[in-house]
Amino acid sequence: MTLGIFLELVEIKAKIASIWPFLLGMIFVQANYQHVNWGVTALFFIAMLLFNMAVDINDNYQDYTKAGNQAAEWKKHTNIIGVHQLSVRRIFMLMASLAVVAGVIGLYLVWKTGWPLLLMGVFCFLVGYAYAGGPRPLSGTPTGEFFAGFTMGYMIMLITVYLNLYNTPYFSWMLMGRVLLASGIAIMAIAALLLANNICDAQEDLALNRKTIVYYLGVRGALWLFAGFYVVGYLSLIASVWVGDLPAWSLLALISVPLVVKNIRGLFRVQVKKETFILAVRSLAILALTTTLAEGVGLWLG
Repeated sequence: MTLGIFLELVEIKAKIASIWPFLLGMIFVQANYQHVNWGVTALFFIAMLLFNMAVDINDNYQDYTKAGNQAAEWKKHTNIIGVHQLSVRRIFMLMASLAVVAGVIGLYLVWKTGWPLLLMGVFCFLVGYAYAGGPRPLSGTPTGEFFAGFTMGYMIMLITVYLNLYNTPYFSWMLMGRVLLASGIAIMAIAALLLANNICDAQEDLALNRKTIVYYLGVRGALWLFAGFYVVGYLSLIASVWVGDLPAWSLLALISVPLVVKNIRGLFRVQVKKETFILAVRSLAILALTTTLAEGVGLWLG
């Protein structure tokens, strides 16, 4: 397996969806508490990336192994395992190895920081597997967007905050709610990315017996939900600034609105994977860049 194929297998371009909430968590902690535990935070960052890679490999592995004979052409020409004629056994071993290393680091962090991390970590591991694995994968149900957005957008940020505050009196249920509000824009952008994928794959999903939320809402209804996700995300950003958890300079991220609206309109016009799914990817990148820079500027000037 070449490096290029490996990076494609782990969907390296999508790692921004994990790194973004991590950075938001670091900014949130520094802005509100000026308390950073660099050692455990760095270890979590490594474990997070390794596990995210394992999850993406598992998605490709599960799709390939579960596709029946009727999907032979799809397996051969679309799924990366079939396209590059990769060994299914080696793919499984690679996936398991990444997950085990991430798990070992996670257990060390639990030993170091306490049981709340164990609960959060187990939840993330279960969702990571169930998204594509098990008898009824979450990715083929109407809940896929919710679990992906919540787990990546919120849980990664929450764990980042926890690891920096576990040895202080600040971590509480109220703080968890504040983090949820501050992570809202990441939750919604990630959910929108998954929804855009499902909108573009509506016919293919039917052939694979996957009944996502698009199946129940129809393409038009799903498109309006897609647009609504961004509205809720922006409102959560504004609300988090209003309650004082994010620097006022964070509102500079609103300069991204015209670009995101343009991308939304593009998907409304055409729902073709190779042509317009990239628009949701661009919106995620735009939001990640503008929110991180705006909040970072606010932190620096604050």
